[in-house]
Amino acid sequence: MLNPELKLNPKVWNDDVEQIPIRKGFGEGLLAAGIADKNVVALCADLTESTQMYMFKDTFPERFVQVGVAEQNLAALASGMAAMGKIPFISSYAMFSPGRNWEQIRTTIAYNDRPVKIAGSHAGVSVGPDGGTHQAIEDIAIMRVIPNIDIISPCDSIEAKKATLVIAKTSKPAYLRLAREKTGIITTPETPFEIAKARTFWIPESGLAHVGIIATGALLRNALFAARDLEKEGIKVQVINLATIKPLDVDAIVALAKETKAIVTVEEHQIAGAMGSAVDECLAANFPVPIEFIGVHDQFGQSGTPLELIEHYGMGISHIKAAVKKIIGRKG
Repeated sequence: MLNPELKLNPKVWNDDVEQIPIRKGFGEGLLAAGIADKNVVALCADLTESTQMYMFKDTFPERFVQVGVAEQNLAALASGMAAMGKIPFISSYAMFSPGRNWEQIRTTIAYNDRPVKIAGSHAGVSVGPDGGTHQAIEDIAIMRVIPNIDIISPCDSIEAKKATLVIAKTSKPAYLRLAREKTGIITTPETPFEIAKARTFWIPESGLAHVGIIATGALLRNALFAARDLEKEGIKVQVINLATIKPLDVDAIVALAKETKAIVTVEEHQIAGAMGSAVDECLAANFPVPIEFIGVHDQFGQSGTPLELIEHYGMGISHIKAAVKKIIGRKG
């Protein structure tokens, strides 16, 4: 059942659940952060509508810079502004930022520990018809290896707004991963959010869970549907929303592994180097258990509808259920 302590959206199961792009929550959060603090500034690489940064631009044109299609300049300019006391947010498609300007993010932002906030929109294969060139499924991996930077992957637009407001107040660089497509609302304004704090969204009706599912981003809703279906089949699972990929909530991950003795990770990303790898590294050092990884397996994306691509790359509800059943067999 949905964890009643978290005040989640009771309509999450319904076909008519409100569908809002996660990136819209970023736009709303950035505007709210700008109202709260005059030092918040925004820079964009010619994608203000797509990344929802237009809300801030229209309200605070004097605090907005249109850099154009120059993502490396985008990062370097923001680093300079941060050095002068500003709180810069930069936005583009994730394929281009951090994809194209990784070295500038590493050297001018993270190496100097500048509190620049990087919003990478249109991440994952659910970008759809834009195809493999625009589907960032490597971005978490390349950002995880950079010191000093937080990585957050919100599950819906409400969580994205909360995350944006929180990172606006931190003194660290941060990467916020955003999806393009409309996604079902899972949380509510009352659902708690903290950096580095995982939340248990689904718990068994009774007893201990047989398998733990750790999900991040928009695919969390698929994980919840899988959990509900499995409960009906007598398989008890616990589902954690790991919105913060770096720094990890080590205590929550280890506690889940100790209870279930088996983990399935779910993310819309290459399985190499991303959230699943972070979980695996954590458990290898603290409490090794069998793990199955739901994600893209060493392939590029391609054109298609978002739903087609999620299914094609093995990230649908049925794939999560199959992974749970497989790992129960591995537990012996």
